[in-house]
Amino acid sequence: MTLLGRSSIVAAAAAVMVTAMGGAHAQETFRIAVGDAAGGTQHELGKAFIEELEARTKGAYTAKLYMNGQLGDEQNTVNDAAMGLLDFSILAINNVTPFSPTVGLLTLPYVIRSVDDAEKLTQGEIGKELVENTIRDAGVRVVGWAYSGCRVLTNSERPVATPADLEGLVIRVPKNEIMIDAYRSWGVNPTPMAWSETFTALQLGVVDGQDNPYITVHAMKFYEVQKYITDICYIFSIEPLIVSESVFQGLPPEVQTAVLEAGAAATKHSAAFLRAQEESIRADLVAKGMEITEPADGEAEWIKRATEAVWPKFHEAIGGKEKLDQALAALGRTS
Repeated sequence: MTLLGRSSIVAAAAAVMVTAMGGAHAQETFRIAVGDAAGGTQHELGKAFIEELEARTKGAYTAKLYMNGQLGDEQNTVNDAAMGLLDFSILAINNVTPFSPTVGLLTLPYVIRSVDDAEKLTQGEIGKELVENTIRDAGVRVVGWAYSGCRVLTNSERPVATPADLEGLVIRVPKNEIMIDAYRSWGVNPTPMAWSETFTALQLGVVDGQDNPYITVHAMKFYEVQKYITDICYIFSIEPLIVSESVFQGLPPEVQTAVLEAGAAATKHSAAFLRAQEESIRADLVAKGMEITEPADGEAEWIKRATEAVWPKFHEAIGGKEKLDQALAALGRTS
C-alpha cells in the first residue's frame, strides 16, 4: 500500500471518528507489530493498550497484535512506522536507538537498575525530552512503555560468575553499539544478530548465549535451549510502544488524547505486571531446569569495566555528559 493510500485510510477513519462517539460507526483497527512471543511484557502492554483504547473511544478504535515479529524485524518496524506504512510497534528500546541516538541514555550499562529507576526516567522530564527527540529524529512517537526487568545472561555451556568466565563463549547481542561495547569491556567480542534469528541460532549452537529479562526468557522458551543464567543487571529492558507520527497526526484531537491516555494506563499496568510476575517466572525457569548463578563480588567487576569503558564513549551520542549526570541525579546517584 502506498503512503498516499495509507493516509487516505487514516483520513477516512478520522472522519468516521467525528461521529463515531455518538452512534453507529465503522471500526478502525490499527496494526501493532510485536517483537516477542505471547506471554511476555510486550504482549501484556499491547493487550492493556487495546483494552484502554477501546474504552476511551467507545469501541470506535481497536488494534490487533501481530506477535513474534510477524510484521518484520524490530528495527524495520521503526522504518515502516516512520513512513506511515505501520501504525504501532512494541520493541526493545535498543532498536530505537539507531534512529534516535539520545534514547541510548536508557541503555547505558548500569544506569537503570530497577523498575523504580525505569519509571522515574521514562515518566519524568528526561522521558518527555526523549519522546520529543524520537519524534524529531525517527518520525515515531513513544506513547507507552513496557518494563521487562534486568537483562540477565543465559548460556548453554557453563555457569558464569565473572567476566573471565565468558572466555570462549559466543554471545548474541542486538545490533546496538552500546550493548556490543559492554561485552567488549568484559573481554568478549559478541555476535550482533536480529531478534527473530536468535532462538534458532541458540538451538543450532551458532551462538552459546544471549541476554534478556527473565520474563522474555520464559516467554520465548529459551529454557529449551539454554541451561545457565547469570543474574546480572547491566541493562534494564524497556520496550516502548511507538506510533507512526504521521498516523498520529492524522487522527482527530480526541483520538490522539485517547491514544496517549491508553498508553499511559498500559504503562502503569506493565509496571504492576512485572512486579507481580517476575519472581514466580524466575522460579518456574528453575523448575524447568535452568540454574541461576549470582555474579561474583556483587557484580562489582562487571559494573566497573562497563561503566568506565562505555559511558564516556557515548556521552556525545546521548547529548552530552550532562544528560547522563541529570539521569543519575534523578535516580539519587552520581557518575
